[in-house]
Amino acid sequence: MPPAPPVESGIRGATWRALTAAAAEVAASWEPAEHVASSAVDVRAALSVVLESLRRTVADQKGDLARLPAYVPARRLLERLRRAFLVQAESPDVRAESEEVVRVLRAFEWVQEELDVDAAHRFAARLTGNDAQQLVVEMAHDMRSPLGSILILAERLRAGAGGELAPIQQRQLGLIYSAAFGLSTLAGDVIELARGGTTLMDQQPIAFSVSDVLQSILDILRPMAEEKRLSMRCTGPTADVRIGHPAALNRVLLNLATNAIKFTNTGSVDVSCKELDRTRVEFSVRDTGRGIPPHVMNNLFEAFRQRQVPGDYAFSSAGLGLSICQKLVGAMGGALGVDTELEKGTRFHFILELPQPARM
Repeated sequence: MPPAPPVESGIRGATWRALTAAAAEVAASWEPAEHVASSAVDVRAALSVVLESLRRTVADQKGDLARLPAYVPARRLLERLRRAFLVQAESPDVRAESEEVVRVLRAFEWVQEELDVDAAHRFAARLTGNDAQQLVVEMAHDMRSPLGSILILAERLRAGAGGELAPIQQRQLGLIYSAAFGLSTLAGDVIELARGGTTLMDQQPIAFSVSDVLQSILDILRPMAEEKRLSMRCTGPTADVRIGHPAALNRVLLNLATNAIKFTNTGSVDVSCKELDRTRVEFSVRDTGRGIPPHVMNNLFEAFRQRQVPGDYAFSSAGLGLSICQKLVGAMGGALGVDTELEKGTRFHFILELPQPARM
């Protein structure tokens, strides 16, 4: 941060008159609709604090912005005041000295940086306060809607809705789809983890088609696999209809398969299920990627872990996806396991009790 302008005295004479006239103009023209919670009293109080901070800054003293009313958009107010001051300073009735005007403009810059730092501190305080979780969830919700629109549009364009595409355009749309899907998944993971990680288990078990779950995963991830030139296969069981929690199962397999595609550059990703007996089914997601380093295995399923080495194996840098997978598999009565070999690939697997519906 640059130091306050080294001037021995504060703002005086014509320059001060220009600044106070500018403040009066801003106060008179400020419309409450611009910021619903700010009243005329708040705006005048904020202008008073800003003027005093500018005066002290020009006098080589530290300005105090702590008394700014919380509901006034300070940055917008400061910019309005700056523009009005320049107009007033050039007025024939004021005739402020150029050197004084430059000093005040430098003070504006210093106060602006103070406001930026203060805003960052307030935001950080919210992230560590009692409402931190709600703030993060709200931000994640705000991300999901536009990302969903991007995914739909990208997939429609890839399917030829806007006309025939050149190969380079297909690849570019694949990159857009992959990036948007990654962010959308991360937002969903944040929301799910904030709610405990097992909200998809809230409903009672229902009859569902395992093949339908696998097909939906294939439909969602096919663009990402094609963009990386990977083959992707999904293999269902002989007895397709089972009783369980399809939404939770879909989320686990989708997260694991997304992870597999992310860390596989050549080869394939296979999602399969194998009937062990009439009620037990083993699910697995296997890739031919780079494998998981040994030092990552101890905290692989921890949320909010820090990467020890750039490029470490993780669904995201925060490790949310695998943490949620472990929680959901545990809630469904299974245990998520992993087998891995460096430079050869990784296999995540779990066994669930999924009985077949009683015959009528």
